[in-house]
Amino acid sequence: MGIQLTEAVDAASLARFDAVIDVRSPGEFAEDHMPGAENLPVLDNAERAEVGTIYVQESRFLARRIGAAQVARNIARHLEEALSDRPASFQPLIYCWRGGQRSNAMATILSQVGWPVWLLTGGYKTYRRSVTARLYDEAPPLNLILLDGHTGSAKTEILARLMEQGVQTLDLEGLASHRGSLFGAVAGRPQPSQKLFESRLLAELDKLDTSRPIVVEAESSKIGDRMTPPAVWKAMQTAPRIEIQAPREARARYLVEAYRDVIDDRAELEAAFSRLPAYPGQKRLENWRSLADAGEFEELAAALMEHHYDPAYDRSARKDERPRLGVIELPSLDAAGQDAAVTEIRRLASI
Repeated sequence: MGIQLTEAVDAASLARFDAVIDVRSPGEFAEDHMPGAENLPVLDNAERAEVGTIYVQESRFLARRIGAAQVARNIARHLEEALSDRPASFQPLIYCWRGGQRSNAMATILSQVGWPVWLLTGGYKTYRRSVTARLYDEAPPLNLILLDGHTGSAKTEILARLMEQGVQTLDLEGLASHRGSLFGAVAGRPQPSQKLFESRLLAELDKLDTSRPIVVEAESSKIGDRMTPPAVWKAMQTAPRIEIQAPREARARYLVEAYRDVIDDRAELEAAFSRLPAYPGQKRLENWRSLADAGEFEELAAALMEHHYDPAYDRSARKDERPRLGVIELPSLDAAGQDAAVTEIRRLASI
């Protein structure tokens, strides 16, 4: 059966394939890949490096011969393992970096098995150009509503509760694997590359009805080390906002639970202190360390909000010209308080 070609990488086109197979090395796949793709490399990281070295330092012919043997062995293994249960009707889309030798090798053998195989013309680079065009060059209409408020206002949990009730949401912090603050790194979950963050973001946008309201947490343009692409950031800059207000004591209690992983890792806590944009002074820093040593984390959280987070938010809020749909005052940020916020957000935003 012949190999068919396509350049379509939109969600609707990809949905008709039984699988999207990325045959690049695990390292390339980890940096970024098409949504839902499974990695069946025809050369692993070490093999790809070896073939590349031979190509440059010894012989183009020798590199191809050695590479071909490695590719054949790896494809055979995939047929015996990952692909062993696929039916005769199995219809995959296959891609590599540029739609060249690696994807063609896999496509050729799979088509000889009898499967109707599709090959992505231009490979990953075709997909990446589409992502860049949609997130940087185009301006899709996004009906965003911002969930705003001081640090520790439980915005992330409230956003999740809105989603549970069927409200359209966009969790930028979840996509970026970062809680959007100096203490926001998530233990055991390194941030994705910028490219993978953008792929995740675009995949989420494709699931949403952009003509209907989408609630998103108010963020800076940078979430950890990842930048929000212009297509979303420009929409956020003019979106109306709903502000959550809660007493500092309630926010401190919430932060102690939400940032338990940082509290339990003293080295990470110390690293976060070092990332403060303005040095708090030796006396204040020693006081914060003493609070951590004594386990007084609610007091520590309140001090950090008083001297760092709240002043920064207040300065930004004074210059914020985005329309405000309303303010929700919560005496508590427990489950009942978060549910009350969800009800009021839905009323204010008519969603």
